[in-house]
Amino acid sequence: MPRSAPHDPRPARAFTLVELLVVMAIIGMLVGLLLPAVQAAREAARRSSCQNKIRQLALAVHSFEGARRHFPPSMLHTPGTTFQSNNGSWGILGRTLPFIEEAAAAVQVDLEKPWDQPPNSTTGVPLTRIPVSVCPSEPNDIPRLKNGLQYVRPLNYGFNFGTWLVYDPATGSGGDGSFHPNSCLKAGAFVDGLSKTLCAAEVKAFTPYVRNAADPGAAFPPSSPPGSAAQVAALAGGSPSDPKLGPTTNDCTGHTEWPDGRVHHSGFTTVLPPNTRVPLTVAGIVHDVDYNSRQEGSSATARTFAAITARSYHRGLVGTAMMDGSVRSIGDDVAPEVWRALGTRAGGETAEAP
Repeated sequence: MPRSAPHDPRPARAFTLVELLVVMAIIGMLVGLLLPAVQAAREAARRSSCQNKIRQLALAVHSFEGARRHFPPSMLHTPGTTFQSNNGSWGILGRTLPFIEEAAAAVQVDLEKPWDQPPNSTTGVPLTRIPVSVCPSEPNDIPRLKNGLQYVRPLNYGFNFGTWLVYDPATGSGGDGSFHPNSCLKAGAFVDGLSKTLCAAEVKAFTPYVRNAADPGAAFPPSSPPGSAAQVAALAGGSPSDPKLGPTTNDCTGHTEWPDGRVHHSGFTTVLPPNTRVPLTVAGIVHDVDYNSRQEGSSATARTFAAITARSYHRGLVGTAMMDGSVRSIGDDVAPEVWRALGTRAGGETAEAP
């Protein structure tokens, strides 16, 4: 008969508590080492997606130019008049819907009527989420409310309205950027070069801002914009004004109306470098604000000066597209004079995007 293997009476050795804790600590250390790499990979993917979206917007502007023989205006306004409706004119996104794969929305839009009035308000188009206009890192990718009801969708990319002066409704003249009210600019107007002029840049949805203040032109004429965040904050904190900010996200309404053509919703200016904080304390809350001296279309005579800062959720930089369709990531440390030069179409500067 075969002999069976001898039986070992000793019990199987188990992990001691100390050994288990050591193993758990090692696993925790490995996870801690890997987590930053995973987060970095995710952020790189979001940045890449963001760059692709802003490139699509720049290409849509060029497609519009190819079809109409001029670049789109920021909005339309009859000089010397005021809008009968607060939201009197569609912006660049509304005018380029056919070129950003939004043909279904485009056929429902009447560009001759205010976007928040019939027939446009009854189609649901203002509440349509336009995917190419939303950064994947935006935490507030939600509809803005009005009287408790969903009203309109926000956006994360603004178009270049120039350095400081945006529009003079008395004369109909616009600013020095790539877009302004009633502009029908052709490529030849970009004397500085399409590759050296900004088309679009990132902005943050639900940005607190102040509008409809006193004309700042005496202290800061078109050729001499404010030179610091403190000066912009002082203008925003002056009286009279109409602050659009508060303790809740929905109180802060800058860049929350994708159809709208005014600078505080669909644009930016190059007064201050990207991601510059403009702190303004209101009711004990410190807000990082934008400033629009006068809503375009709200006055027949008062000029619009604006400090609408390009802002990004990608640390240390802002994504931009140039007028030639190329995309650049520009750091927060860009020299102010370089950033302003990139905002002008014919300023005679030689600056290039870093």
